[in-house]
Amino acid sequence: MFKKVFLNDVFLLIIISFNALIIFLQGFFSVTSSTGQILEMTDHIFTTLFIVEAIVKIQSFGAKGYFKDTWNIFDFSLVMIALPSLVMVFIPLEMVTLDFLLTLRILRVFKFFRVLKFIPNIENLLSGLFRAVQSSVLIIFAFLIFNFIFAILSFSFFSEVAPEHFSNPMISFYSTFKIFTVEGWYEIPDLIAERTESASIAIFARIYFVLLLFGGGIFGLSLINSIFVESMMSDNNDEVLERINELENKIDALLKK
Repeated sequence: MFKKVFLNDVFLLIIISFNALIIFLQGFFSVTSSTGQILEMTDHIFTTLFIVEAIVKIQSFGAKGYFKDTWNIFDFSLVMIALPSLVMVFIPLEMVTLDFLLTLRILRVFKFFRVLKFIPNIENLLSGLFRAVQSSVLIIFAFLIFNFIFAILSFSFFSEVAPEHFSNPMISFYSTFKIFTVEGWYEIPDLIAERTESASIAIFARIYFVLLLFGGGIFGLSLINSIFVESMMSDNNDEVLERINELENKIDALLKK
């Protein structure tokens, strides 16, 4: 009965959801407050339940069978990440220097990612996502090169008149990417126009950033998005085409009769 509880997906989904709620509520209370301490202890209880779950599954499926499942590896990794905060309850910080482990506490929030495993057809969705990322690698790399080139140009043109946006190549790279995302594409040229006394520079800045927006934002990001979506849907398209071919073969066979 004990094993069945920890092998039950509904029970695991409930404790994962409640643990996510506890982690969310901890942000509203100080760790030193009574409510914060109660929430902290409750989170430790959930961590203990996840450890018990891992132990039960390893005993039930064997270590080889347990780690053969990618989701189990993910679950086990999250348990190991959350373990240091549980260790702190039993080992005083003054006795053992584990300060660096406390930085892992924030990663506890990733435990809620476990809820993804309960989504129907999540494997197909994730495989489509990975396939889309692989298909988009080259175009993303080309986009970054495009961003890099115009970041250097923007730095050369506007570093003195707008140092908050183009004071060095790194800041210029970030500002250029913001323009690609349609963020500040008109505020920046307006700022440059206000700070310069040359009308030609003001006109050049406006034309430059409009072309930058069209080249990197409207065309570049749209191209990446279209390739990504097409790759995500390719599996479904392949399945539809396969069924159409099967139907055509059946129709041909009937016509021959």
